[in-house]
Amino acid sequence: MTYSAFALGSDAKISVEAEGLRIGQRYIDYSDVAALVPLNHRVLVDTLAGERIEISMLGFSYDGFWAELLRAYTNRCLESLFVEGEAIMSVEGDYETPNEKGRARIELFPDSVCILPPTCGAVRIPLCFTECIALNGYAVNITTAAGERYTVGRMGYDTKPFAERAQASSDRIKKERRSILSGLKNEVPFTQTGLFRTTTPELYWQAAYGKGGCALELFTKEDSATYLYSTDGQTAVFPMILVQALEAVGPHREIIYITDEQLGEKPLYKMSVARCRSVREMRARFAGRLIHNSAHAERLREFLGS
Repeated sequence: MTYSAFALGSDAKISVEAEGLRIGQRYIDYSDVAALVPLNHRVLVDTLAGERIEISMLGFSYDGFWAELLRAYTNRCLESLFVEGEAIMSVEGDYETPNEKGRARIELFPDSVCILPPTCGAVRIPLCFTECIALNGYAVNITTAAGERYTVGRMGYDTKPFAERAQASSDRIKKERRSILSGLKNEVPFTQTGLFRTTTPELYWQAAYGKGGCALELFTKEDSATYLYSTDGQTAVFPMILVQALEAVGPHREIIYITDEQLGEKPLYKMSVARCRSVREMRARFAGRLIHNSAHAERLREFLGS
């Protein structure tokens, strides 16, 4: 739908699109949005570049515009988290993450909990990595194996069912994941094996560690190289970063090794990286790749220092 409003210093036609907001001749991709703020019948669009765009004089269209914009932005954030399957529950509630707190759309999926505020702070919490899901009064506290803490709550009568269903889904996905991983054997020199998403058990990865860092092999249909990463002397920490990052990217494995320039050409990938710390850490430690050819085995041994 097209709306008439005042923005960027003049009257303008504004349309909410699936991947961005169009204001007259100006197009703002959602990957460049830091926050959407409703304020006294105006909508403020804060960009990651530090610009604040005010949309006003919407008249009776204000409520419809805000609802459509929020829905489109939230859905795009959800898409950038590469969520799979249909939501088990979708509610409005309070939230607190390691970076921010407020009120947001909160969705429970078969393998994750997603917190989707009107900011660039959306997160997907994989249930396979949860250490504890506890109902505490009007709040649900979620702690991950990496020590991250999240709280969602004040969802009315949905709070208790949300906690119960999240715990049941967590138990199920962990059991499925353990079963799949038990059937995967490490191939020398690899010592760590993991999945991308539990729903695609035929796609997995293996990692080898040495003095040079970590060598990562992707066992996929398009497998053609070994990817190298520096552990920066943090060999004990890196395996968890690796597990979280590869689960986060799911079927979009190229995110962990494409260049910053290539990333800039893919707005959805840019949004994904911005919303996952482990993926950013993986990308920052990328050290190159080894093509599968006759010299592969020797070069791999040299990198690992064995």
